[in-house]
Amino acid sequence: QVQLVESGGGLVQAGGSLRLSCVTSGRTFGGSVMGWFRQAPGKEREFVAARDWSGVVADYADSVKGRFTISRDNTNRAVYLQMNSLKPEDTAVYYCAASSAVVPGHKVHEYSIWGQGTQVTVSS
Repeated sequence: QVQLVESGGGLVQAGGSLRLSCVTSGRTFGGSVMGWFRQAPGKEREFVAARDWSGVVADYADSVKGRFTISRDNTNRAVYLQMNSLKPEDTAVYYCAASSAVVPGHKVHEYSIWGQGTQVTVSS
């Protein structure tokens, strides 16, 4: 079965940067889209970014445009999220997810495989 494992979370000061990684293991997943979501305490899980298999088509939440970049390494079956100019409101548990869709989407239900999450905390 497919497994997704996130890493790279931690504590950073506002304005700083972090790079999250997600590695896929197990059988080859039939989906083409990989995405990142985040969930803060008391809030719903929200879309952050997604990219298709080709690495050309990408989608970003308005709140992170210009600050976050999603990239993929298909050879190593990994996806990354480079986060720059971090703000306290970026504090959340970040999840990697896989979708069977061809075009990147931003709905939680569109993604069928999820990682365990990695904590990102941004101090003021």
